[in-house]
Amino acid sequence: MDSEKDKYDYLFKFIIIGDAGAGKSCLLHQFIDNKFKKGSSHTIGVEFGSKVITVGGRNIKLQIWDTAGQERYRSVTRSYYRGAAGALIVYDITNRDSYNHLVNWLADARTLARADISIITVGNKVDLKEKREVTFLEASRCAQENDILFLETSALTGEGVEDVFIKVARMILNKIEDGLIDPHTMVSGIHTGAQRLEGGAEASANKTCSC
Repeated sequence: MDSEKDKYDYLFKFIIIGDAGAGKSCLLHQFIDNKFKKGSSHTIGVEFGSKVITVGGRNIKLQIWDTAGQERYRSVTRSYYRGAAGALIVYDITNRDSYNHLVNWLADARTLARADISIITVGNKVDLKEKREVTFLEASRCAQENDILFLETSALTGEGVEDVFIKVARMILNKIEDGLIDPHTMVSGIHTGAQRLEGGAEASANKTCSC
C-alpha cells in the first residue's frame, strides 16, 4: 500500500541502456538518492529503482530498469524493454565508441519496447570536459536527425540528471493529455495510479520531488 507521499496519478516504465562504463547505474543512483555511487562496478543483468516526481501538476511514479551494457547480458536485458514508455540511451562524452553505438541502442529500443516510446540521448560525464571526445553540437544534431531529445549530464555532480527524467516523463504525459496514449489500457509500461506494472518489484527508495 502506497503512503500518502507516494501516491501517484500515473506510473511510467523507464529503461536505461547504453554501453558498459557509460555511467548508467551512477545516473540512476544520483536520481534516486541524490548522491554519487562510489566504487560502481559493471551491472550484472538489471538493477531497479523507483521515484515519484511531479510534472505538469501530476504525480508520476517512474519505475526505472538499469540494464547491463555488456554484450553477454544482452539476451537477458532485452526482455526488460517490453512495454517501456521511456528510454535513456547513455553514452560517455569521453568515449567515442560508446557514442558510435547509440544507433544500435536506439534500434533496440524502437524495436523491442513500445512503438510510441519516448527517448532521450544522455551524454554523461560532463565533469570530464577536458577529456571530451564528442561535442555537444555533434550529439545534438544526431538527436535531431533521429527525432529524440538530447541532454548532457554528470552523474558525479548531479548536473542535468533530474532534468533528463523530467523531460522524458513530460513527453509521455503530453502524449496522454493529447490523446495519443490511453493509460487505462492494460498494456504494460504506462498505467494510472490504480494499476500496477507487471513484473516489477517495488524495490529501492520511493522519493518525491517537485519540478
